[in-house]
Parts: sequence; structure tokens; C-alpha cells
Amino acid sequence: MAIFSLGLFTGLLYQIVGTLVGMGLVMLIRLLMGIPVWNPEPVWVVGMLFGTLAFMVGTGSVDDWFKWAKGEPTTDEHHSDPRLTGLKKYLALSFDHKVIGIQYGLWALVMITVAGSFALTFRTELAAPDLQFLQPDLYNTFMSLHGIVMIMGILLGVAAMSNYLVPLMIGASDMAFPRLNAFAFWLNVPSGIILLSSIFFGGFDTGWTGYPPLSDQAPLGMQMFFIGVYIFGLSSILGSLNILVTIFRMRAPGMILFRMPVFVWTALATSIISLTATQLIGLSFQMVMFQRLFGMGFFRPEVGGNVILFQHLFWFYSHPAVYVFILTGLGVISELLPVFVRKPLFGYRWVALSSLAIALVGFFVWAHHMFASGMETYLRVPFMFSTLLVAVPTGIKFFSWVGTMWRGKMTFQTPMLFVLGGISVFLLGGLSGPPNGTVATDLHLHDTYWIVGHFHATMFGGFVFPFFAAIYYWFPKMTGRMYNEKFGKLHFWLMLPAFYVQSLGQMQVGLLGMRRRIADYDVALGISASQMAITIAGFVIAVSVGIFFLNLLDSAKRGEVAEANPWNSRSPEWQLPSPVPEHNYADHPFEVLGEPYDYGLVGSVYTSLDPVPEPSATD
Repeated sequence: MAIFSLGLFTGLLYQIVGTLVGMGLVMLIRLLMGIPVWNPEPVWVVGMLFGTLAFMVGTGSVDDWFKWAKGEPTTDEHHSDPRLTGLKKYLALSFDHKVIGIQYGLWALVMITVAGSFALTFRTELAAPDLQFLQPDLYNTFMSLHGIVMIMGILLGVAAMSNYLVPLMIGASDMAFPRLNAFAFWLNVPSGIILLSSIFFGGFDTGWTGYPPLSDQAPLGMQMFFIGVYIFGLSSILGSLNILVTIFRMRAPGMILFRMPVFVWTALATSIISLTATQLIGLSFQMVMFQRLFGMGFFRPEVGGNVILFQHLFWFYSHPAVYVFILTGLGVISELLPVFVRKPLFGYRWVALSSLAIALVGFFVWAHHMFASGMETYLRVPFMFSTLLVAVPTGIKFFSWVGTMWRGKMTFQTPMLFVLGGISVFLLGGLSGPPNGTVATDLHLHDTYWIVGHFHATMFGGFVFPFFAAIYYWFPKMTGRMYNEKFGKLHFWLMLPAFYVQSLGQMQVGLLGMRRRIADYDVALGISASQMAITIAGFVIAVSVGIFFLNLLDSAKRGEVAEANPWNSRSPEWQLPSPVPEHNYADHPFEVLGEPYDYGLVGSVYTSLDPVPEPSATD
């Protein structure tokens, strides 16, 4: 099959045509109304929306729905095209959750790499005082795109792990709604393209938050930001709905909720957040879009609007969204620790319920981002207490990890190294968090680089390190081959110290007076050496990620053939061949008989797939 006939490329062709059709339609309507034909904002906005719809048609992800609407027969039995092998499989439409999970993962890595390149660009500018090669407007665009594109990439990584792992871990043949699953994934491609196109429409200078009045006055690139994130949010809502239905309706016999793997609990918690809160960021962005397009005054005080309202709507989603990233990463840590320690997960039920507790409390902390915004002062103290309360269920997870590792038979393969690195870095993010949640200190720290260092520590520890751990751990399952252990460890030992230099350096320059979102700084602050060290550390992290990519690409082609269960895991997916058959457990149905993490306990069996009882911890 010719590569350009695959869903990605036909979708892109349709997107171009659809965009032109949408633009032409707006210009025709304006002509008939007797107003100037060319007005770039409505023309391009409608064009991009039409282009997105056309992209989805071009990929074939709506074909079955069109057939159903026309009364033509459709089937729930979907099989992969045998002509699609290697990379082609992931560039074409598929309804197999495993393929879709890898598609999410590949697109996540693309977006994370692009976001990282933006960071390296403006970090180079900050390596020395005075402006070197970036003017403030372009600096602001790169800084803003780094933030929102990285967040989008991380959310794609969350979807990748949830899509690939949840059905395998609960014994399902696929997701509950395979067509909706494919549709939700392909929405992310035009979303990302539209977002990145903002740089060609004048960029935007608001940071990743899009606050008005700046966003009301920014160039046309601001609308591309809004449209891209809006479409991405729709994908998140559809994906989370699918995961929730899959978890509640498709578990294997005997898998009651408290026999589910911990990762499935985190997928449940994050899906609840995404399903219920994503509408709020979409609504806030839509209101600014309409304000720009139609002159509405939602956030314009001169006509009765309220700028602070935007921040309430935005952060009601955007802080719980942080827990979407983090809970997934912490789920990976809790999933992998017992495997490499060969002990039961300490306090399994408490760990499972702590994910739901974090998700619940996360809905009551959003305004700690607004202590310095001018919101009502009587809201500060309640939100300060609710913010600090999040530490309780988070602490449960830390105690569980320490209890699990205590006197365990620990081994240190690459996935375990990234798990331990994630724990240590997330601890740094957690310890640097209370000053931001306490009103008196946050008022001084809020607009400084301290926040940048804290947020990066939280994201790297809570998601990035666990994400790499997950990729290395499940790489044999996805490809049937082992990665190169030496390169995996080199990746880790370059990234971990470099990240500590970067994050601690960001906190240091923040305490010394460096403001965030600023393209230059005064040499009198005495932070030039620290800024250079932060930049060098950023490039070392980039080199380590480059080693990761080379390792995966080479290992996928020439890696050693993996054993059936190289980690001696109890989880159901490791009892299947690698790579997993198309319909998962169609030929291997199973029943859950025991507890998921009873490693080292004599005679313990989790599922009827288990080949032999777990040996004693003293053997």
C-alpha cells in the first residue's frame, strides 16, 4: 500500500481543501452581505474549523457513521489490514486500542520534542543577559508555545498509556467504543497542526494560559491557539468517556474494583477529571474567541465584563489537569515498584482510593493560582487550606512506595531507575509546593522563576520520568523486542542530574528576583552563571532524550527478541504473547482469582492465566 494513501496523508490533503472551502464560504457570505470580503480573523477561524472536519473525513474515521446514517450495514468486527506493516500501521486508521495507544504515544513524543525545541531556543537567549537573537515578541511566542505544546504532549502521553494498557489490564478485548476511540485520536492531529500554525499568524504573548485582556488584543495566532486547544479538549472528553465505560463494563470475571491494577484506578480518576472539567477551559477559550469575533464583552470591564471570571473558568480545569498528568505517572510508579522489588504493594487499597481523593480535592484548589490576581480576598484562606489538604492523599502514595521498597529484593533495570528518579524529583516538586499554596509566601513567589522550577519538578517527577519508565517497561510487550539496557541507563544518568541542575537553578534565580515570562534580566541580579548552567542542563536533557529515541528506533528493528514475560510480572498482559494478538484475550479468556500485587507470597495466584504460583520471598 502506497504510504501517501494512508489516513494521515489523505487527512492532511482533505484538511487543506477543507480550509480553503471554509475560507471561501466566509468570503462569499461577506460579499453577499455587502461588507469587505477579506477580514482575516473570521475567514481563517472558519477555515480552520472546516479543515478539521475535512481532515476527519479524509482519515476515514467517520466512514462507519456515514454508512449508518445512510442505512448501510456496518459491523462491530474490525480487523487490521494485513498490508499495513511497520510504521504504516500507525499512519493509518485503526480501531485496535493497542495501535491507537501507540499512535497517541508517537504523536505525544513528536509534540514533546517540538515543545522542547522551543524551550532550548529561548533558553539559549536567557543564557546571558541582554537580548542576543530573539526579540521580545518572538521570545514570548516560543515561551508560550513551549508551555501549551508540552502540556498537550503530556496529555497525549496520558492517553497513550491509558488506551494501550487499560483494556489489557482488565481483560477486555478492546475499548468499549472502538470507533469513538479512533475518532478521538485523529482529532489531535489537526489540533496540533493548528496550534503550531499560530507562529505563522503573528504568534501570541500570553503564555500558555491565554489570559485576557492580552489574549483579546493579541495577533491572529491567538485564535489558532484557542481553536487548537478547543479541539484537543473535545478529544480528551471523548477519550475519557470511553475509558470510564470500558473500566465499568468490560472487566474480566472476578475483577472487582479492589482487584484492579493501580494503574487502572489512576486511569479512572483522571478520566473523571477530564470528563467533568475539560468543558470549562473550552468554554473560557470560546468566550474569548467570540469576544474577538463578535465584539462580545465577557471579559471587558468597560462593558460590564469581568477579567477575573476567565481565570476562575480556566483554572477550574487547568489545575485538575495537573493531576491528570501526575496521577497517571504515579500509577506507573505504583505499578512497577512491586515488580522490581518482588514484594506486595504496601497499602494497595489506600493507594487506589488516594487517586480518587486527589481527583476530588483537586476540584477545590484552583484559586491558589489566583492569590495575586486581585480576586476576592475572603477566598484566599479556604483555598489555601484545600491546597495543603492535597498533600494527605499524595503522602499516602509516598508512604506506600517506601513501605514497598523496605527490605525488598530490589533490582535496578532501566524502568526501575526511572521510577526511583521520578519519586525523588516528584518529592522535590512536592516540597517546593507548599510555599506556593500559602498566601503569604505565594504573593512574593508567584511571578518568579521559583514557580517555573517547582512546576518542572512536578511535571518531570510526576509524569516525564514515569512515562519513560513505562515506555521501557512495556517496550517488549509492544514490539516483541528488548531495548538496549546500556543506552537506557545512559539516558537516565544524563537526565537525572541535569534535571536537578535545571530545576534547582530555576528556583534559585527566582528567589534572587528573576521574573518568569521575561526575555531579559539585569546583570546586577548576579544570576548570569546560574542561567548559563540552567541552559546547559537543558541541552544535556535534550541529548539524553536523543539517546532514548536512537535506542527505541534501533531496538525496534534489531533488538534482542524478548522473553514472554521478561519482568516476571503478575499483570494479565504479560501472560499473553508479545506483541499482543489483535483481539487480546479472544483466545485466552481468564478469571481473576486473587490479589494483583502479592509478589513473594507462597502459592499466590492473580489470574487463571498465571503459569505457576508466585515463589516465596525467601526462595
